[in-house]
Amino acid sequence: MPPLSFDDDPADISTMRERLLDHIERIWGERDEAIADQFIDAIGISGQHTQIGERFNETDVALIAYGDSIIGGDQSPLAALTSLVSRDLSNAISAVHVLPFSPYSSDRGFSVIDYRAVDEDLGTWDDMAELASTVDLMFDLVLNHCSAKSEWFQQFLKNQAPGNTYIKTGEPEWDLSNVVRPRSLPLLTEFETSAGTRLVWTTFSEDQVDLDWSNPDLVAEMLSIIDLYIERGARLLRLDAVAYIWKVPGTTSIHLPETHEMVKLLHTLLDVRAPNVAIITETNVPDRENRTYFGNGDEAHLIYNFTLPPLAIDAVLQGRADRLCEWVSTAAAPPPGTTLFNFLASHDGIGVRPAEGFLSTEEIAQLVQLTHERGGMHGTYDRAGQPFPYELNISFPDLFGGADDPLMPKRIVLLHTIVLALAGVPAIYVNSLMATTNNSAEAEADGVRRTINRGRVHLDDVPAIDGDSWQSHIYRGLIERAALRRKHCAFHPESSQTLRDLDGVLAIDRNAPPGSETGEANVTVYCNVTAEEQTVSLGHRALCLLTQSSVEGELVLGPYASAWVIAR
Repeated sequence: MPPLSFDDDPADISTMRERLLDHIERIWGERDEAIADQFIDAIGISGQHTQIGERFNETDVALIAYGDSIIGGDQSPLAALTSLVSRDLSNAISAVHVLPFSPYSSDRGFSVIDYRAVDEDLGTWDDMAELASTVDLMFDLVLNHCSAKSEWFQQFLKNQAPGNTYIKTGEPEWDLSNVVRPRSLPLLTEFETSAGTRLVWTTFSEDQVDLDWSNPDLVAEMLSIIDLYIERGARLLRLDAVAYIWKVPGTTSIHLPETHEMVKLLHTLLDVRAPNVAIITETNVPDRENRTYFGNGDEAHLIYNFTLPPLAIDAVLQGRADRLCEWVSTAAAPPPGTTLFNFLASHDGIGVRPAEGFLSTEEIAQLVQLTHERGGMHGTYDRAGQPFPYELNISFPDLFGGADDPLMPKRIVLLHTIVLALAGVPAIYVNSLMATTNNSAEAEADGVRRTINRGRVHLDDVPAIDGDSWQSHIYRGLIERAALRRKHCAFHPESSQTLRDLDGVLAIDRNAPPGSETGEANVTVYCNVTAEEQTVSLGHRALCLLTQSSVEGELVLGPYASAWVIAR
């Protein structure tokens, strides 16, 4: 189904309502007018809609951070984050993905107790509004599960409304042998309730109890939370772990048709409620599965590009760009009006499951081994009852050689150069920007692997942007390249791109369509993915944008160096 057309009377929402009824019929089996009214009221649609504008462009670069990734002085962590953005990052980023900021009981925010509140340890809604006055914001909708400490689940235990119908339960006789999930833990967990022993579906952990999206009342409640987030400044809405929200015994219970239809339903409602708000899906799965969340342009506006991190890392570790080039050239292009959300590291580690089919089992095993050799860890996921590598948990400085390796900062800057140059909206994880190393002591203390790359940084300890340390080299390098990208329409997310493998040098050609007005429309980014000096024959005079220096015919790149080049 294509996105809504605005050729009709913009005050007429009848088209939206018909589409909503179509979604409802495909999910629940009938065109239920009462459910449609419930959803429209919950998300705050008033009877008018406006023309959809451009949801993203070349100026979009996101920072991924927890609400307390940056701390400092007597101010709240959210205020400290705003201070950092205003002080150093105003030219480099356009948005901040504030990872879950609500009160929680585990998983660093992803076990939500109260979706409508800001954790008082992070700050207040006023602090969030101050950040929103500086940059666009991405909020998480943790929609697969809530905390076992939440009011909803406590109502479930007491058999009280509405929570007693919000939780997904199971039965002992169900065939769950084919369920795909990102954990090698028990899928059903026993809880004693006032109605007796109940089996609760727990995809991620026993503290993260799954919600029952087959209940329209639960969907309406989530739509009202989305309405609140929009009012509080959300410009992008990240659908966390959306692939798992619909469960059917005897199936894989991942990517089911009802799941996709639910994303389409939300797309339809947001086109009217908030045309400037983009849906971004988080599905850490192989590339072909991941891209299904674009639909026909009627599901996600952006999807997390989970295949990029392992293939970019492989390119730099192995000194070869052929597999990265092959993947980009053969992957299905996003539908018009949609794009990829490109990133490397994140709060969740470096996913390797999306590399399946591109890297061999042995190569993935070698990445796991290297991670352990350099002080990291890895997690597994469950497939047909067997564990397989799911993600690497390690900081980038440690993965790429450690503080004693003089080439390590160059590798990290180069990797982010690739991300910033590729088609899509790029994102930089705050700990990569801060060049933090393995937080091993805290990870060992709390028993959570992912803590190893979730360290907090005091404002006083942020690398000096004009300093000489290796941390400053990374910090300055990422900021300079992000700011450069934002000046040129060649890097519009939907501008054309071609990747070329030049025997150790990755060339990324970006070409904006005719009529583009911001900066240069045609830029090539050359990335030396090897530890050796490389020479590239250009065949013409060129200008290097970073250094504003001219090049006559040949471009010489040092180990892990890059150049942003335009013809002259």
